[in-house]
Amino acid sequence: MDMGKKIYELRTQKGLTLEELGNMVGVGKSTVRKWENGMIANMKRDKILKVSEALETSPAYLMGWNEPEPAGCQRSLFPDGTIPKNIISVHDKAIQITADFCLKAAGDSMNNARIFDGDLVFIHRQDWVENGEIAAVLFNGSSEAVLKRLYYYKEKKLLILKSENSAFEDCVFVEKEMKNVRILGKAVALQSCLT
Repeated sequence: MDMGKKIYELRTQKGLTLEELGNMVGVGKSTVRKWENGMIANMKRDKILKVSEALETSPAYLMGWNEPEPAGCQRSLFPDGTIPKNIISVHDKAIQITADFCLKAAGDSMNNARIFDGDLVFIHRQDWVENGEIAAVLFNGSSEAVLKRLYYYKEKKLLILKSENSAFEDCVFVEKEMKNVRILGKAVALQSCLT
């Protein structure tokens, strides 16, 4: 089933009109109609995200990740309390990867790991990751989760969160400062096939 049919099916199941969905997403009802009819095939990433939120599904489901992937799409594997505002829910039945939520990447701190601004990073919820793995973390009271490579040195009581961009300094936490870091989970996949 293509994206337009999925949008139509979910919209009608929820009892939403074209206009109501358009208002939720910030577009006119004619644009929603064109999405559903396939007249606009290449939806922008931010619109896919808003539509998935409005229809209470995942971007992965709308993109057809339970079907063959479109050419050029990358899905790469990488070696609780208040929900951060940039977390997106994932419906397990809609995707073929094991993930509990998505994080929408912002900025360029992880560019060398091929994670770019606006990419969706799928996260498996866990409270610790192995050294060198990419984790979604909250630290120093921030309200948005960030992606960093984690390195922990038990004998030194030292935790380092590294960006994948030399323009950014490491975030270093020693002893009691480590209480200011909350690991939300491990990055397991990336969706960056839209431009």
